[in-house]
Amino acid sequence: MTIRVAAVQMCSGVNPEKNAAYMARLVRDAASRGAVYVQTPEMTGMLQRDRKAAREVLRGEADDVIVTTARRLAKELGITLHVGSTAIARDDGKIANRAFIFAPDGSQVCTYDKIHMFDVDLDNGESWRESSAYEPGDTAKVADLGFGRVGMAICYDVRFPQLFRSEAVAGAEILTVPAAFTRQTGEAHWEILLRARAIENGAFLIAAAQAGLHEDGRETYGNSMIIDPWGKILARAGDAGEEVLIADIDLDAVPAARRKVPNLKNAREFVLEDVPGQKAGGVAA
Repeated sequence: MTIRVAAVQMCSGVNPEKNAAYMARLVRDAASRGAVYVQTPEMTGMLQRDRKAAREVLRGEADDVIVTTARRLAKELGITLHVGSTAIARDDGKIANRAFIFAPDGSQVCTYDKIHMFDVDLDNGESWRESSAYEPGDTAKVADLGFGRVGMAICYDVRFPQLFRSEAVAGAEILTVPAAFTRQTGEAHWEILLRARAIENGAFLIAAAQAGLHEDGRETYGNSMIIDPWGKILARAGDAGEEVLIADIDLDAVPAARRKVPNLKNAREFVLEDVPGQKAGGVAA
């Protein structure tokens, strides 16, 4: 079965209403080109480093402008719309980095809260503590979208292969990594991580990314990609600014790849043995 998919690359600002209109314009473009599944990046609704300013405009699901706009767009355009994520105010006063999938009738298929928090200290003084603002999720999701089964993840999740393996074992044919990768980590790791997740699971992978210099001063890597189960890059965006990637994917390529290299079936349980080391001179420790 062949379907047309799209990855929408954005450079989101600090105003959710403006970002909702921005998203709508690009999603309409993708739909006009025949895409039946469209994915937007992580933090589609707002990239804002000022925590106080961000909290002032946060809303719950029912009132969030990205959620309401995406639901309306999906129904109007008759597409499956995957909002890579947006910041959502939870009922307990915490914040979720939450993804949404809407069906062509506008109904909400499912949500996914980012599991792994980006708490890192990089070179040149770049440091991030996502856990200081967001509450991590604890549930992986595989959604049956009619045309195929889609595994959900967000950005930093890509560094945890066990998440993607569990989704593939559960039948995911398409893996997703909407992201706002930093330029520093993107240049070093983005492509190799995406291709590895596709190859090791014999699945398509769609990764819509944020790209360029944002209003809050951060810079993201872009390079949104659509990758096939053999690791071939079918479509790739540049490293700055908006772009709409389109690719036709044949889901029959998934079982074909898994027959050629059946590592999902060949995986075995094992015991890890911690072998004592040696002291200098060859004497056992």
